[in-house]
Amino acid sequence: MESALQSGSLAGVRVLDLTRVLAGPYCGQMLADLGAEVIKVERPGSGDDTRAWGPPYVKDADGHDTEVSTYYIAANRGKKSIAIDLASVEGQRQVKALAMISDVVLENYKVGQLARYGLDYASLSLLKPSLIYCSITGFGQTGPWAKRPGYDFIVQGLSGFMSITGEREDACPTCHGGPPQKAGVAIADLLTGIYAATSVLAALLHVRKTSQGQHIDMALLDVMIATMANMNTSYLNSGQVPGRAGNAHQSIVPYQVFACADGFLILAVGNDLQFRRFCTAAGCTGLAEDARFATNPARVKNRQVLVPLLEAILTGHTKQEWIARLEAAEVPCGPIDGLDEVFRNPQVVARGMRIELPHAVAGRVSLVANPMRMSATPPGYDLPPPGLDEHRDEIEALIARAARL
Repeated sequence: MESALQSGSLAGVRVLDLTRVLAGPYCGQMLADLGAEVIKVERPGSGDDTRAWGPPYVKDADGHDTEVSTYYIAANRGKKSIAIDLASVEGQRQVKALAMISDVVLENYKVGQLARYGLDYASLSLLKPSLIYCSITGFGQTGPWAKRPGYDFIVQGLSGFMSITGEREDACPTCHGGPPQKAGVAIADLLTGIYAATSVLAALLHVRKTSQGQHIDMALLDVMIATMANMNTSYLNSGQVPGRAGNAHQSIVPYQVFACADGFLILAVGNDLQFRRFCTAAGCTGLAEDARFATNPARVKNRQVLVPLLEAILTGHTKQEWIARLEAAEVPCGPIDGLDEVFRNPQVVARGMRIELPHAVAGRVSLVANPMRMSATPPGYDLPPPGLDEHRDEIEALIARAARL
């Protein structure tokens, strides 16, 4: 049987991955999952920065820590690794040779840095006009901030994302709801990786039609601003600056986290019918008949009155009691699970979201499956995250063949 790598939708596509940390590697991993051959070039001696981002580290069969960081393996499966010094003449020759036999180059160096080595888009596209070259930076290739270093955390603040994330400022009169909050994962990096992969796929279609490559300019700040979605259009069309809503929704009530007798419950009432169903299930039908709460606009207007009433009701039963009662009434709700609960969830198990791959150092590593479900060309997982320089012989053989072309 053909491997997923051979039969994937990107089979035959070669990607030269010059990126490190998260946004670029995440893009490269997505392309690898879809069948592309991804060659990861790393710094000699230390490799990708995230190789040293631990603990935690992957454990071996005896339960002892290895040198493999759990951060690195999150974004680098499916790749082949070679260590090359880009500052050396020989290293530049090797990378240029690899670019000439690749369809796509991914890089996340500072603006202008690779031009010093003749490895920028302008230089390489002269030699290979069909080359797709994707640059990922904090602020893009143009504009007054182009040469600034970009970090996920800082971009979450600059984009407006953190201004709407965190407890409401009126939640605590003395602390103003506490400080704004970042997301629990590096969301700017991850979303930029996804946007970058989508752009590469579109560029590959364009090459197939026209044989013309192109430069893709991805900026973390652009992506995070775009991700603000309806918050953007709300401000741009009303002039009103949205603030923090905590775990509540800006425009829907009740749509937030509530405390139960033994934990927390997400209640996500999206329309008036669902609110009436909730009130019936909760034994408070009078609230649904109250003009202050009968419609969503009225509930939003009277949020400060309604929410305390619901809080008093919901603390009377356990989380599971409410979930059983509300699901039976077709009211959207759910728990807030820790990762230990997530990977025991029967739906998550049924969907195969946890995968295991053999690993040269750890024996096996546990990873999270690609969420794309494709009937004809599903994602494949032929290669585990590589050791530093693990595939040198194979890649040097490719470089030698390229030199003979």
